[in-house]
Amino acid sequence: MDLSNIRLLIYDCDGVLTDNRVIVSETGEESAVFNRGDGMGIRLLREAGIRQVIISTEVNPIVEHRAQKLKISVLHAVEDKLRAVQECCEQNDISLQETMFIGNDVNDLEAMKAVGACGCPKDAEPEVLAISGWVSEKNGGCGVIRQLSREILNGRKDAGK
Repeated sequence: MDLSNIRLLIYDCDGVLTDNRVIVSETGEESAVFNRGDGMGIRLLREAGIRQVIISTEVNPIVEHRAQKLKISVLHAVEDKLRAVQECCEQNDISLQETMFIGNDVNDLEAMKAVGACGCPKDAEPEVLAISGWVSEKNGGCGVIRQLSREILNGRKDAGK
């Protein structure tokens, strides 16, 4: 899959940047585990000029903190991911064809079908796997974005040869 024209990456959080699990303490506080390799991949993509956005259906301070640390945008409480993707493209003056959505579950399907490229972790739901042009060798939360960053950035180097 040619990823050389991607200018905007949009990630679902749970199941892509995490392993889709949540840890709940006895006081009700939630925690999630993120992969530091994904953080490095996001940084390298950002430094290469690729815009990135996390989309979450929840309002979750965990996601907000992670996005701030990674220096990328996050959209919370998104019920219509397709509309959110369209608005992200409009706001960044980037076409849908230059956008890639990485999702893992059925609520990502509409947005994934609307963009130029879509992908998922290897443990995504069957419906998502069926439409994904790029499937990671990794499960969600285990380096999906690091692998994607390597492939995008290596593809751009190869294109310049």
